Amino acid sequence: MTPNGVRPADATGAGDRAGHPAAPTTVAAPDHAALARRFGTPAYVYDLDEVTRALGDLSASLPTGTRVYYSLKANPHPALVAALVSAGCHPEITSSGEVDVALTAGADPADCLYTGPGKTPGALAYALDRGVRVFSVESRTDLLRLDTAATGHGVRVDCLVRVNGAAAGGSGLRMTGTASQFGVDLADVPALLDTAARCPAVTVRGAHFYSITNAATEEALVAELCGSIRTAAWLREKGLPLEVLDIGGGFAAPYARPGERVGYPGLAAALTAELDDRVAGWRDGDPRIAVETGRHLVGTSGTLLTTVLDVKDSHGRRFAVLDAGINHLGGLSGLRRLLPTSAQPIQAVAKEADDAGVDLAGPLCTPLDMLGHGLGLPGLAPGDVLAIPNVGAYGLSASLLGFLSHPVPTEVVVAGGRVVSASRIELRREPVPAGD
Repeated sequence: MTPNGVRPADATGAGDRAGHPAAPTTVAAPDHAALARRFGTPAYVYDLDEVTRALGDLSASLPTGTRVYYSLKANPHPALVAALVSAGCHPEITSSGEVDVALTAGADPADCLYTGPGKTPGALAYALDRGVRVFSVESRTDLLRLDTAATGHGVRVDCLVRVNGAAAGGSGLRMTGTASQFGVDLADVPALLDTAARCPAVTVRGAHFYSITNAATEEALVAELCGSIRTAAWLREKGLPLEVLDIGGGFAAPYARPGERVGYPGLAAALTAELDDRVAGWRDGDPRIAVETGRHLVGTSGTLLTTVLDVKDSHGRRFAVLDAGINHLGGLSGLRRLLPTSAQPIQAVAKEADDAGVDLAGPLCTPLDMLGHGLGLPGLAPGDVLAIPNVGAYGLSASLLGFLSHPVPTEVVVAGGRVVSASRIELRREPVPAGD
């Protein structure tokens, strides 16, 4: 976890500008042992102070005036979304459920950006009914479906064209520059603009890029974002309206193991130079520059508390069976595309040379339910509580919550070291009309 004494964000409009963080202050850290006794385990603990610090630090690392979108897919907990919205972040949403969370958290629907490659007519109607008016379109079909929905509602909407541009070669999960369900291939953008010109209810306002996620280095991130700027400048010359330029994300954070949030000391200068060279008018807000991120803003805010239920030896290996497993943490890693689960509690230490370490197993009836391997946890015993850090993003909401019908972990939100809310998601079966 981030230690006490880290600078807090200046919460006033931090998502829309690159100011300087406020003077250092001491913020009380959550007492995990006390929270485990109070709420039981498994439990997720989210620290709102770390969320606002993350937004302030990121805003200070971006060119002045950059808008920050928060991708709710990383963690849609209403308290986290509300903290970010109140600090100036804008929601990036991809479903009707995320629309509800954003609006409940106090977001203006006009500030939301609705994205995603699989928007259904029902989902579009739901968003339009609630006032969402800016969408990212990813294909000709997506554009026409949006136009039909907006026309049917008697409203006009704005769109950004998500562009599948050229790859810049950065490390991380590749999201562009290759065959993909995401975005419009660069060569197909002119045809899409021709179609858009005949859409009575949709106006193209700019470009949307998202080329990489969780970039390994600042150099890789700079290469990707600058590549998107160059592509946008080229498209502008070819006739793409560019009132808004969303250059995407790729901002990193550690996952399920000790580590600090990544900083970007050279990012603002690099992006400012590229924008000055390629995109005239950006300093006056024409176009408005935006980025989007989820994990970087909330990843380091979350800790999973889990109790050891059993410690057992089998064929030369030691297993600790926990009350949390892949149903509670990172279950989507089974897709081999998202966050491989290799958790390391903050209690882990360096192993002796002859120590094979402890494997962390969950409570599920499958050998795939493993959270960590070969960890130095000497003296581990049933009843011990382990704390798995940096799981505020792609933790509970990216897990197999319904598998084996175990209870869903409690989610505890703290600020200033004090509990501000505690809740639990419920999974329930509801009857639907079966017809005749």
